[in-house]
Amino acid sequence: MPARPFRGPTVNFAQWQELTPDLAAREVRRRAASLLSQAQARAVLAHLPDESVLAAEFAASPKGSPLRGVPYALKDLFDVAGMPTRAGSSFLAEVRPEPTRDGALVRELRTLGAVHAAKTHLFEFAWGLTGENAHYGPCERPGSPGRTSGGSSSGAAAAVAAGIVPFAIGTDTGGSIRVPAAFCGLFGYRGMPHHPWIADAFPLARSFDTAGWFTRTAADMATAMDALVGLRRSDRALRGVFIEPAGVDRDVADACRPLAEALAAPADAATRDEIAEGLAPAPDIYGVLGGREGWEVHRLWADPFRERYGPLVRARLDRARALSEPEIAAAEAGAAAIRLFWTRFFLTHDFLVMPAAPCAAFTEAECTPANRVRILALTAPASLGGLPVLVLPVVLPSGLSAALQVIVNHPQSPAVSWALEQMAAFEARQSVG
Repeated sequence: MPARPFRGPTVNFAQWQELTPDLAAREVRRRAASLLSQAQARAVLAHLPDESVLAAEFAASPKGSPLRGVPYALKDLFDVAGMPTRAGSSFLAEVRPEPTRDGALVRELRTLGAVHAAKTHLFEFAWGLTGENAHYGPCERPGSPGRTSGGSSSGAAAAVAAGIVPFAIGTDTGGSIRVPAAFCGLFGYRGMPHHPWIADAFPLARSFDTAGWFTRTAADMATAMDALVGLRRSDRALRGVFIEPAGVDRDVADACRPLAEALAAPADAATRDEIAEGLAPAPDIYGVLGGREGWEVHRLWADPFRERYGPLVRARLDRARALSEPEIAAAEAGAAAIRLFWTRFFLTHDFLVMPAAPCAAFTEAECTPANRVRILALTAPASLGGLPVLVLPVVLPSGLSAALQVIVNHPQSPAVSWALEQMAAFEARQSVG
């Protein structure tokens, strides 16, 4: 077993599994201290256990379990017994009892051998797609000062991208795993709403909330998917198409195209137009329905704690409060139409490939409402369909990153394992080239 710390930020599941419990605990703490500045540590880490506590957790990891000894970071929406859940806020721990029981996903991960190594901050109450947080500071893309990690699973993505842990749990309601994966150059997976793993997490909008995760490598994502979901393969050729929606920056479209073409043929003109027309209303529909559900979560706190909310969330609460019944009814009808679109699409296709974000990681000045709508044009369609999504990272010529989302109709779709295999083959060809 290794007797000294790893070199470099990229350490995979198998390398962590070679460490003794004491060395693994020391390595997590060392990496957190050395790979993040003091300001970034405050923005990323909500809680980092003592070394002795971590060592005991590593030692308790069941031998032979599929994720034995793999440390993971946990977005601070999921409960851990004896630890407050703050959801990136300034007051939630004051109005919600401290958990006395681990959440369902934490229990599942412990059974599989994964080791809870840190809790991570997020966009306040998960109500945003950037790494901003009025209470803990902006979460930046590791290695790119001044650029956001994306959100709302900002700290979880940053912890993996920085190399503190190889695996992190996040959530995705309107894109909160897909956007940080794209901005930080990570693999990501968004699950399905109403799953037991998300049912006991602190909600943003229960109809759309999903649990998911990040890894640095395709092999680690395949291991996590197989352990948590179960990978399946198909004996027949899978049917997929890719599209390049309007509004995607040229450098992102150009960089994503080679990988997209390795996964699927471009949609023909009729299919492309059908997809564009069917999904175009998604950002507005999601804004109304997500806002309505967010308001229901916060309605009892919105006035008494108004000044304890950050300005961005306070403004979203005000907009949600003002939604009218006709607006909500129209949005519900629109959502039903989008779900019908997806039902029809999956009658003839196994997956759809499209960019996960329209641009590289934003600067602070670029975290604008207009750019939020640009993102939602890509992410809201799958959210409204309640669909799982695999995210594959793409390196941009600038050294920043983008990503493709592979949208499927079931977590065990054979398109997931197939896409990860194609990604590994694509990366091998790129390294030779």
